[in-house]
Amino acid sequence: MSNDSLSSTEQARTVNDYLDCLQVIMVNTTLPANIGSAARAMHTMGLSRLTVVDPKLPIDETSVSHAAGGSELLSSAVIAPTLESAIADCQLVFAASSRSRHMPRPVVTPMQAAKIMFDFIDTQSALRANDNNVDTSSDAVASKPNIAILFGREDRGLTNEELAYADYHIQIDANPAYPVLNVASAVQVIASFIFAYAQTHTQTADNLDSDTSAETQSTINVNLRQQWDEPAINQQQLQQLTQRTTDLMVQRGLANIEHLKSLPSRLSRLGSRLQLDQKEYQLLSALIAKLSKD
Repeated sequence: MSNDSLSSTEQARTVNDYLDCLQVIMVNTTLPANIGSAARAMHTMGLSRLTVVDPKLPIDETSVSHAAGGSELLSSAVIAPTLESAIADCQLVFAASSRSRHMPRPVVTPMQAAKIMFDFIDTQSALRANDNNVDTSSDAVASKPNIAILFGREDRGLTNEELAYADYHIQIDANPAYPVLNVASAVQVIASFIFAYAQTHTQTADNLDSDTSAETQSTINVNLRQQWDEPAINQQQLQQLTQRTTDLMVQRGLANIEHLKSLPSRLSRLGSRLQLDQKEYQLLSALIAKLSKD
């Protein structure tokens, strides 16, 4: 893929085209009012896709009253029974986290996250537009990139298991003595960075480079795949591959099913780091299937 073709694709894409690829996922919320406040924050920053996973209380009148102009987001919100089902068709997952975890993922700022998201959308969208390389009729290949941003519970955020689904963790600069934001406030802050970056990203490449150079220089050493010839796998495929690899290792005596500890999480993190595409997924699946039978 040439830089010239990518630049022309970027210029043709609008801010809404990018934002439509993003969805906010709120996990196990306690107060319906916070769902409404998050919807208002999203609407203010141009985001329109909201998924709520297993809320303790349903969306109600208090949600609507707190949503203000974002009430339409509530009527179109998806209620998912599990986080796994909510992110199954996502190719890239971010999670808002205020602290380091036992098995960390790459940590990025909101602006760095926005750059990763939009670069991913550019490469994947350009790939889907090339009919010679991609069969877009496949169930595993979505019509457009699908990126999730996870937000946790009001009292304790996301669990280690939930954070392990994310390819990147987003941390907001805050008072180190108390770096915890209300969930709706966290949505507002991260969404505002995304919207601001969208304004710049849809302009010329020169403006993009000049506006983000300082931020890029401070980025930690994160490997971001730039060149693709096949669409990326989604979260469901990644978790399937993780489970099949774990089962194979148990079958071959390389792991004890009673003492797996963090093996599945490490395999999942390895898959995220590799950023597998559809062909690579098929190759590894065939290899695992062959080894499982022999």
